[in-house]
Amino acid sequence: MQEDLIARAKAWLAEDPDAETRDELAALIDAGDVAELTARFAGTLQFGTAGLRGELGAGPMRMNRAVVIRAAAGLAAYLRNNGHPDGLVVIGYDARHKSADFARDTAAVMTGAGLRAAVLPRPLPTPVLAFAIRHLGAVAGVEVTASHNPPRDNGYKVYLGDGSQIVPPADADIAAEIDAIGSLHDVPRPDAGWDILGEEVLEAYLARTDAVLAKDSPRTARTVYTAMHGVGKDVLLAAFARAGFPAPDLVAEQAEPDPDFPTVSFPNPEEPGAMDLAFARAREARPDLIVANDPDADRCAVAVEDGGRWRMLRGDEVGALLAAHLVARGATGAFAESIVSSSLLGRIAEKAGLPYEETLTGFKWIARVEGLRYGYEEALGYCVDPDGVRDKDGITAALLITELASQLKEEGRTLLDLLDDLAVEHGLHATDQLAVRVQDLSVIADAMRRLRERPPAELAGLPVTRSEDLTRGTATLPPTDGLRYTLDGARVIVRPSGTEPKLKCYLEVVVPVAAHAGLPAARAKAAETLAAIKRDLSAAAGI
Repeated sequence: MQEDLIARAKAWLAEDPDAETRDELAALIDAGDVAELTARFAGTLQFGTAGLRGELGAGPMRMNRAVVIRAAAGLAAYLRNNGHPDGLVVIGYDARHKSADFARDTAAVMTGAGLRAAVLPRPLPTPVLAFAIRHLGAVAGVEVTASHNPPRDNGYKVYLGDGSQIVPPADADIAAEIDAIGSLHDVPRPDAGWDILGEEVLEAYLARTDAVLAKDSPRTARTVYTAMHGVGKDVLLAAFARAGFPAPDLVAEQAEPDPDFPTVSFPNPEEPGAMDLAFARAREARPDLIVANDPDADRCAVAVEDGGRWRMLRGDEVGALLAAHLVARGATGAFAESIVSSSLLGRIAEKAGLPYEETLTGFKWIARVEGLRYGYEEALGYCVDPDGVRDKDGITAALLITELASQLKEEGRTLLDLLDDLAVEHGLHATDQLAVRVQDLSVIADAMRRLRERPPAELAGLPVTRSEDLTRGTATLPPTDGLRYTLDGARVIVRPSGTEPKLKCYLEVVVPVAAHAGLPAARAKAAETLAAIKRDLSAAAGI
């Protein structure tokens, strides 16, 4: 067994094109580190609907140049076999460790396979890549990013020619082509032959951002902005300047790209402590709102001052605010969200007489809703210009929420005032999340099995009126690994994260409110119920 492991490691070493990971793997082999070698050769990093994502390092279970070259070769074979033998593939990348190398390898593989490749001019936000695919008439796009994952990770996100991320069966078909790749020595990788795009693609994207704002709308709201050590700053500042907003006050410590993310353990605005520097800057600058992007700037976080302290709005709150703003502006078309997001969007759409659709988790599904005008997901993702970017876009979302804050400011009101109005109009929709990060993925599998074998009959004293195992799919949703519980005035969804080693439980409580005076009591009741659901669900899942 150990001899076989060492033999596989040496075979991988012989093909590894990267001196850094070759040295790393050679050291493990020389040290006879069986435990670490076993972890790295326990299988292969699986290509799925999120593409690839994992920890950097040597071996097939890590993100490295050898894994990326195989993925690129598999994608090239898929495109050639599906009628695009010489199509254009656009490649973008963020500022993480190895991202530029992975982008260059992808361009080389595409060129060697007879396709045309074009690489964005420098590390840029993921939405710029999603825009460029359709703008340039590409047959596919690749973004090298691990989004908001920890510093040691990187990833590989694949889009097809419609500008949307891949969904089944394309993911399985590409994975099969990857598995069919033989020796890396047989994958042609010329040293040149692809294009490096100029600034005109970014200029076209920025020109498109103007479309999300209403003509002659107020542009007075003042913001504090953090790029969370990512690639969003320059593009967001350019978009804000074009729009005529006051220049954002930057969180200097997090403004420039840094793949080590020195001020945060997890560069995700949702993580505890990630927004602390932004809050500190806001206490000095006294802006109207805080805007934050995650490192690849496809997500947008918003924080406001509430009772003398700054707090981040939940993704569901921002999702509802943007929906209400678009409705007030006379938007037409379908509103869509994933099943883990608040049901408030459906009520807003229904009252406005707009089509509404629920999808599985992820913008790969939201972006495919027919006639989409607006889509959002509770994890800080918002698609406010689907004709330009069929994916979540943290730049245009930041523009739109700042326009709304400006309009409310002119009226002597705030984003919180509008949230109060929505609660009175549609009921208070309070959401929360129980998320458990694990080292051992079997913990997640055990929790899902326990809930399937012994589903809870009640949570927080509320009877479970409907229990659904989503692996079977529904009348409107394809199968997915998840559970949904419907209660009287509440809803719970449990699913493993698709991008992180987490079990995620999404909770919602709806409390009717007759008037603004009843909001404090309604919020107290909702908070109490959410806490009780968390407690009971934790016990039922054994987490």
